[in-house]
Amino acid sequence: MKKLSILFFLTASIFFSKAQNASNPILSLDEAVGTAVKNNFNILMSRNDSASFALDRSYAYAAFLPRVNGTFSKVWNINAQKQELANGQKRDTSGLRSNNLAAAVNLNWTVFDGMKMFATRDRIMELEKLGALGVKAQVLATVTAVSNNYFSIVRQKQQLKAIEEQMSINEERVKLADKKLSVGLGAKPELLQAKVDLNAQKAARLQQITLIEQLKEQMNQLMAVPLTTQYEVSDSIPINYDLNFGSLQNGINSTNIGLLQAQKGIDIAKLSLKEREGELFPTISLNTGYTLGRLKNKAVINSFTPLFNQNLGFNYGVSMSIPIFNNFNTKRLIKQAKLDIQYQELNLKNLASQVDVQLSNAFKDYQLQLKSLALEEENIRLAKENMEISLERFRQGVSTFLELREVQKSLEDAYNRLIAARYNTKLAEIQLLSLKGDLLK
Repeated sequence: MKKLSILFFLTASIFFSKAQNASNPILSLDEAVGTAVKNNFNILMSRNDSASFALDRSYAYAAFLPRVNGTFSKVWNINAQKQELANGQKRDTSGLRSNNLAAAVNLNWTVFDGMKMFATRDRIMELEKLGALGVKAQVLATVTAVSNNYFSIVRQKQQLKAIEEQMSINEERVKLADKKLSVGLGAKPELLQAKVDLNAQKAARLQQITLIEQLKEQMNQLMAVPLTTQYEVSDSIPINYDLNFGSLQNGINSTNIGLLQAQKGIDIAKLSLKEREGELFPTISLNTGYTLGRLKNKAVINSFTPLFNQNLGFNYGVSMSIPIFNNFNTKRLIKQAKLDIQYQELNLKNLASQVDVQLSNAFKDYQLQLKSLALEEENIRLAKENMEISLERFRQGVSTFLELREVQKSLEDAYNRLIAARYNTKLAEIQLLSLKGDLLK
């Protein structure tokens, strides 16, 4: 019966806390991630950038089409003219009115430009793929942030339960100290210290509740929902014990988002070089046009002045533009394009080495945290059993107040280390999956 009463005091506050939060829905990690992927502002802005690349992609083949331009102009003239002829005749006219209409439609079709148009088309397509990778990178960053924040809330929720358990122990200490003092077997300082410890735990509980609410507001911001949205998270932190370094390292070049972006940068730089090299070749174009010219005069100045004149014309031909010398500008741009390729290749190698180091360090941290977690799970079992024994010994008057307090402090430290070990192990797991690119699966 005594052991049952101890267990009751250890769990009563936890059930009370659950009852208080029963009205709030449980938000799973998948739901949090799904909401963030749908609403997160950074993802939406990244998708907007990607949509811009996709828009360019939809017009990629327009470079192969002819260009058609139309021109139109009409000019009205009012002139005043004075003349003195060689025969002595004078002519003074004013208000001479005329109008001139000109219109034309011209077509220019580039049929060869050193294959530059093909390189431009391919570069635009690669830019669209780079934009999609940018969205994926932002989604991965958001999922990582949401996962870390979610399990941070779970961690602090577990910490709150540990505090509430400590409160129940302190309440039992207060009752036992008060009972011993009332029968003359205890001292008042023991009762006062038990009350001080209980109040300290109450203050810690208030701080913990505030911290949880702050973390929830951060989560709401990541999910782009109102800050006042209320929910509860799960009570546990699931751990994947089966991550293998070999499987994580295998094929990481084709799954890591940063490496994929760097590789795409090389592809785009090579296509830019092809565009520059195309400027070394002649440009051949087909041209055609239709023109209309019309002149109307309201008055006749002399016998040679037409009252109406109209010209209609159709023309066609071929033109060739041959680059001969442009101050070595094309040569300079080609060299710069080659340097950009070298830079992008060095960037890929640098990122690959960084990813290898990050993966190795993250996996070592993951292994360390797994070992620490196993130790702390054993420690918490020992600390709980020791707490039950110490409470019973104190109730029977076998142990002292200081011994009980020391055992309680040991249990509190064990809880703190266990909760931290669970959380750190989960963070290491998230980091590994993020580096691999598997966090989105």
